[in-house]
Formats: sequence, C-alpha cells, structure tokens
Amino acid sequence: MTASSRPAQLDKLVKRFARISEPKRRYEQLLWYAKRLDAFPDEDKTAENKVPGCVSQVYITASLDDGKVAYKGDSDAQITKGLLAMLIEALSGLSPAEILQLTPDFIKETQLDVSLTPSRANGFYNIFKTMQKKVLLLAGEMT
Repeated sequence: MTASSRPAQLDKLVKRFARISEPKRRYEQLLWYAKRLDAFPDEDKTAENKVPGCVSQVYITASLDDGKVAYKGDSDAQITKGLLAMLIEALSGLSPAEILQLTPDFIKETQLDVSLTPSRANGFYNIFKTMQKKVLLLAGEMT
C-alpha cells in the first residue's frame, strides 16, 4: 500500500515518526502515546483478548460504532503500551475494510523497527495482526 492510499490518520502518524532521527526521541514519543491510552477494564484482560507472541502482556478489544472500528487495549510494559496506543490511534475510526487492506509495511516507514529490539518489533507486528483478526471477527458477526 502506498502512502497516498493509506488512511490519513495512519499516514500522519508514520510521518511523525519518520521525522524523528534519534532512536531515543522515538522512545520518548512512544512513552507519550502510552500515557494517553485510556484505562482498560480488568474484566477485558482475558485469554481471548491477549495478543499471542508478545513477551509482555498485551490485550486488545475491538467494537463497531456506526460501521467504524473502535479499539481499546493495554500492556504491562510501557514501550509496548506506546506501540499499542499508537496503533489504536492510527486504526480506530477506520472501517473494517480499510483495516483489513492494510499491510504492516507502514511499520518500517516509521523506522521504529530499527529502534526496537527484535522481540518488540515482532510484538508490534503481532499487535497489528491481532487488531486485524479482531476486525475479521467483527465482520463475521455483522453477516
């Protein structure tokens, strides 16, 4: 997917991170996102909402609001929570079709994959893929 066909809110986020040249500043930006994440209810911290393949505990829920996807999530690690918050901000408000057609290529454009440890970079992909799986489940409920 090219930058021009990417949803505007995701494109804005990718450009924000791409402009940051220092890895330390990217981490600071992630921690800023982590602080902005809404509180996540403990009752939603279930096995079915847990992101598989993440070293830290990561949970995601998705719901539909007027045909647009609304995500919520939490993590017990601040950097991972920042990655999650960033993806929630980038993908919430999009239609299921928009989310399902995204590829994780945009993650490389943020240059976060360079700054992250291999396990965190892998976790970032797992979070993204889980968000897409949640949308598939929602789409299945709609039919």
